[in-house]
Formats: sequence, structure tokens, C-alpha cells
Amino acid sequence: MSESTPQRHHAIDYIEFTVTDLGEAKRFYADAFGWQFTDYGPEYAGIRSPHGDAAPEVGGLRLDEKARVGGPLVLLYSNDLDRSVQAVQEAGGKVVEGPYEFPGGRRFHFTDPSGNELGVWAEQ
Repeated sequence: MSESTPQRHHAIDYIEFTVTDLGEAKRFYADAFGWQFTDYGPEYAGIRSPHGDAAPEVGGLRLDEKARVGGPLVLLYSNDLDRSVQAVQEAGGKVVEGPYEFPGGRRFHFTDPSGNELGVWAEQ
């Protein structure tokens, strides 16, 4: 995900939008805000800021059949994903997906006690 800036443990690191048409979403955000993208195949594009190719990724566009209920997915970074899973569960959260591998590392999704879904990712 963010490559040129060191990630901070358990800090908000990345925002992921679910889109129903990846090409149209890329066109819209490029035209409206000058965002640039890194393509990771036909179902995902990383969002770079409009400040040039060296800018780190700050989010992503993920193709799906419908937009994600609840809006964009907020992703936190972890230095130790397995420990973060344990911490979420011990604090009363519920792991709803993963951990699973993806290009760039591993991640899992959880819900907090109010039902908000977030994700946590790590490079390993």
C-alpha cells in the first residue's frame, strides 16, 4: 500500500472505495481531483495523490457488484497482524474476514462493538 512513507502501527493508513465500474471511477476521480492510479489487474487500482508518480498510495478502488454498505473501508496499518487480530478480539471486536494474503501483504477485516467495519493490513 503506502510505499515511500513508513507506516505507523495502528494508524489510519488507507481508504478503500468499492466501485461498480473501475474505469468510470478512475475517470471520475482523475477528472474531478487529479488523482492518479496504479493498476493491479482488472479489479483493483491504487490511488496516488495528484502530486506526481512518487507520491505514496493513499487508497484504492476495488471493483464489486455494488457499493459497500457504510461507505469506504478505512484500513489501519499493523507491525504485527496476528497480534492485532488478538487485540481486536480481546477488546470485543469481531473478525469478519481473514486474515488473508493480498499483493503487498496480509490483512483482515473486523467490526467494532457498534458494527463499524474496518480493516488492518501488514506487509507480512
